[in-house]
Amino acid sequence: MARRAIKKTDFGTVLLHWTLVALLVVAVATGLRIAIDGPRDRWLSVLDPVLPQSIVWTAHIPVGTALIALAISYAIYISRAGLSRRVRPDLARLKGIAGRASARYGGLNIVLYWTLFAALATEFVTGTMLYVGYGGWAAELHHQATWVIVLYVPAHIAVHYAIGGRWQLLRVFNPGPLAPRPPEFDPFEVIAAQVQAEPDNAHAGHRPERRMPGPQNPPRPAREPGRGGTVLHAHPLLTAIAGGVGFLVFMLSLDTATRDTLILDQIAESDKPRIDGDMSDPIWRVASSIAVPTQQGANLDGAGQSEVEIRAVHDGTNAYFCFVWEDPTRSLKHLPIQKTETGWRVLQQGFDRGDATAFFEDKFAVLLVGAYTLIPGDRTFHAGRQPLGDKPATLSGRGLHYTTNGGYADMWQWHASTGGMMGWVDDTHFGPPAEPAAAQKAGQSAYKGGFAADPGSGLTELNFEERGPGGYDRPVIPKRLPSDPRKALQATDQMDLDPNIGDRETTRWWLAADDSVPYSREHDARIPIGTVIPGLLLTSGAFAGDRAHIRGMAKWAAGRWTLEVVRRLDTGSKYDTPIATGAYMRVAVFDHTQSRHTRFIRPIRIEVKACEKAAGCILTTKVLRLGEAKSY
Repeated sequence: MARRAIKKTDFGTVLLHWTLVALLVVAVATGLRIAIDGPRDRWLSVLDPVLPQSIVWTAHIPVGTALIALAISYAIYISRAGLSRRVRPDLARLKGIAGRASARYGGLNIVLYWTLFAALATEFVTGTMLYVGYGGWAAELHHQATWVIVLYVPAHIAVHYAIGGRWQLLRVFNPGPLAPRPPEFDPFEVIAAQVQAEPDNAHAGHRPERRMPGPQNPPRPAREPGRGGTVLHAHPLLTAIAGGVGFLVFMLSLDTATRDTLILDQIAESDKPRIDGDMSDPIWRVASSIAVPTQQGANLDGAGQSEVEIRAVHDGTNAYFCFVWEDPTRSLKHLPIQKTETGWRVLQQGFDRGDATAFFEDKFAVLLVGAYTLIPGDRTFHAGRQPLGDKPATLSGRGLHYTTNGGYADMWQWHASTGGMMGWVDDTHFGPPAEPAAAQKAGQSAYKGGFAADPGSGLTELNFEERGPGGYDRPVIPKRLPSDPRKALQATDQMDLDPNIGDRETTRWWLAADDSVPYSREHDARIPIGTVIPGLLLTSGAFAGDRAHIRGMAKWAAGRWTLEVVRRLDTGSKYDTPIATGAYMRVAVFDHTQSRHTRFIRPIRIEVKACEKAAGCILTTKVLRLGEAKSY
């Protein structure tokens, strides 16, 4: 029996097809890895062993952009090569779905093509929206379109197998030359041929006289190259590739041109703002500002997004920042402890796994790096349950922060309860992976990779022993108890333990040494069941060392936090990034969650302007009285 010859597919289609397959595999795999991070898609963790744990963000976004360019290349190619009939959804084909098998599968194939085109278009539009900071329905559509693409693959293979069996499938592995493009329909040529075919007289069978070229009968002009010949077979592919590359260059140029820049103008020392969380200082009315949308966080009334407004100035020595962000509730209760009939219980939801999303304080973070980094993921954040094979797995399964080049990324963390209401912003960093402690190796404490506080001391500590997964299913013994049980009970009566209900400004969710005593059974017996006490202790020390480089105060009102911060332009610490032109910033909002913060993917460029005049570059006090601002 003779072996059946495998039909050939033009080289351009084969090249574009397999490029599309490769890009889709990377985009879907990295997209699902990112989706695992979402609280609703934790079931995807079953795919953890087969999904990438490195080069996730740094692959997903560039590959997504490349897919858009490839789609443009493919559209150009099928148009220039005369192959548009392959995907044309004409009425006859669609009607064929209800007809014979050969027509049915051909029609289904067209429907599948356009389903893929629609899914890819959805991914492109929503992916762009996510990149520039808008989530919500865009994130949902982006997620759903991914599953459409995943389901398309087996359907596509099945339909092609039904059309021509394995020989049809093998065509895409057998490239060949592009067939000559058929000539375009010309009605005048049809009329001319018809006239020429008519007999010169009425006698049947009389052939028209054949015209010989000559002075009286010039030859017809040759057909244009590329219309019916084979002169430009490669031209459609080269044109298509050029179109895709041109689109990539355009997108990169557009991204660079539209990048947010935070300008720090220089001010007189007498015009510096008071760091009290109140942005009524005159300087904030004239300072340059930007607003960035952040998204894909937890809580925030279910929307998971918050717009952050940033203002900044400097006086030549210190930089002053004012951050204002949307947060529907003032959340101060940080892992409270409640007395029950079986003992003291930590009110927590995920804290034992390093992923608290309920009984936790509000936070705000600023990431500073000294050079342009389009995507910090895979440079400061590494997804997966165990990104470092020789280090402990993460308790949350969400990934680790650490750097891979031996350097440090500066991270500021403001906490609503753990020091933030007392005038401090915790100075931390991402650095090389640290060696795990014994408790971390045993899974009793979260291994944090390269995230750590700068050298020095802080103000607070937990009022109970830290435990690993499931450890808080049994009672804990508080380190300290309120010295006056009656006041503790009265404070409990005024509390609302619903994490989604905001706390009063005067609420204190920490115990200080002067209003508490070390734990004892005798004192514990005096405290009624149902009493709730803070899960935080104020230490006897204070912020000190590198960790104390940043001062800050915040106030919440009408669904917005306002945080004012001051730090030296250059602290001289290797853990801190100098605030200078060319540095880049990112911001993140935490609404009573431990780690599920919002994100703004694009970096914010910092530009620090200097002024030669001793009085400063911005005049404020006198000018504001006239209702306008002026700069030199």
